[in-house]
Amino acid sequence: MADAEQPQEAAPKKRSRLPLILGLGLAVTLGAGGFYATWSGLLFAPADSHAEDAQAVSKLPDVEFVAIEPLVISLGPGAQSTHLRFAAQLEVDRMHQREVTHLLPRILDVLNGYLRAVELADLENPASLVRLRAQMLRRIQIVTGEGRVRDLLVTEFVLN
Repeated sequence: MADAEQPQEAAPKKRSRLPLILGLGLAVTLGAGGFYATWSGLLFAPADSHAEDAQAVSKLPDVEFVAIEPLVISLGPGAQSTHLRFAAQLEVDRMHQREVTHLLPRILDVLNGYLRAVELADLENPASLVRLRAQMLRRIQIVTGEGRVRDLLVTEFVLN
């Protein structure tokens, strides 16, 4: 009965969660504010970042594109595909456009001869297109003369 006479001990008082919630809210607010200040350029930004961006935009080069007629090349009997369809454009300086257009039949002849001589494995390998493009560009530059053709842009390379 002695047990009955002793008053029951009070349950331990629960700690308040208010400081934890306030601390978490403050941390999120400060983190978001720091992110915004850095992202918007208020902190750690160059002095004239907007002025430099405006000056960094340069004028486009004075180029024209000369279309090469699509070529259809028949592949040998050992190939998985029967034909290669190839189309491209030449990037040339505007002052050389007429000269390069005048030499298009020679360019077509060189490309046709080269593409017929390439191994079938090279045509079927997608990774070899960069090497093929460089080889074709070099041959075109030899035909047209140095400095007239800047680049060869392959617009179609389809095996069927």
